[in-house]
Amino acid sequence: MNEMVDEIFSSLKEDLEKAYSHQQNEYLVIRAGRANPHILDKVMVEYYGVMTPINQMGTISVSEARILNVNIWDQSQIKNVVKAIIQADIGITPTDDGKTIRLVFPMLTEERRKEIVKQVKKICEETKITMRNARRDSLDMLKDMKKDSTLSEDEFAQAEKDVQKMIDKYTELADKLASEKEDEVMKV
Repeated sequence: MNEMVDEIFSSLKEDLEKAYSHQQNEYLVIRAGRANPHILDKVMVEYYGVMTPINQMGTISVSEARILNVNIWDQSQIKNVVKAIIQADIGITPTDDGKTIRLVFPMLTEERRKEIVKQVKKICEETKITMRNARRDSLDMLKDMKKDSTLSEDEFAQAEKDVQKMIDKYTELADKLASEKEDEVMKV
């Protein structure tokens, strides 16, 4: 086809990749009854006047299936880190012995698992909406090209099919990811 069409497809693919990647990152933070270090990814601590992620202040490790240990390198910051975790409202209360911060993940109830599955489905739907918006934008650009006679009717029809193929591929990936996360959450 022509360069502009290639550019539109390149932009579409980039937008779809971003949406899918965002979905993956959102799922990393959802806890499924097992200790997951990624639950602390968004927790920031004020460290000498700078908001700093916990994973840059110490090591985060899984000691048992449901216990997360956080070892802060600067021991004077333990109280600040505990405070930040509590304020982050991740649903787990940290305990510390002066050296190590422990997060004990409670067993999930059936009701809580169902709530988490709803959250998983909501994230998947938001991802698909983002993908549909990217499709709409791409198709609008292609229609403008057809209207300006930069693109023939046949080229437009083919480009439209190709856009839909790409959307279908990424929608399938998003659904598969959501399904895997649901299975992980519902597994006792």
